[in-house]
Amino acid sequence: MTNRVYVLAQFKPKAGKENELFEVLKALEPDSYREEGCIQYMLTRQIDHPSATRNDYPIVFNEIWENAQAWRAHGRRKDISNFFTTQVQAKTGLVEDVIVTAYSDEGNNYDAPIFE
Repeated sequence: MTNRVYVLAQFKPKAGKENELFEVLKALEPDSYREEGCIQYMLTRQIDHPSATRNDYPIVFNEIWENAQAWRAHGRRKDISNFFTTQVQAKTGLVEDVIVTAYSDEGNNYDAPIFE
């Protein structure tokens, strides 16, 4: 097991703004990959597939961070906080709604080995 943090940041764009929002989010990828502790920061777009259902959040960042501290530092970057201010919180922004969830690969009551 690890201390990694797995994050899904799901975005519901305002009507007719999906392509524009995708490009704005895509611009955040290069610098995020350069951050210490960033393992994966991949922007994805929902597709139609017989084994999957669709939802109202068609754009998703799939993120893996080395630990919670690295993820927290990412959220404090100017580009990231500016995105949330201008695109999520502002009435003129491209985002209707966002859901950010974090996960761990640590099981409950994991019997971790003790190294001596």
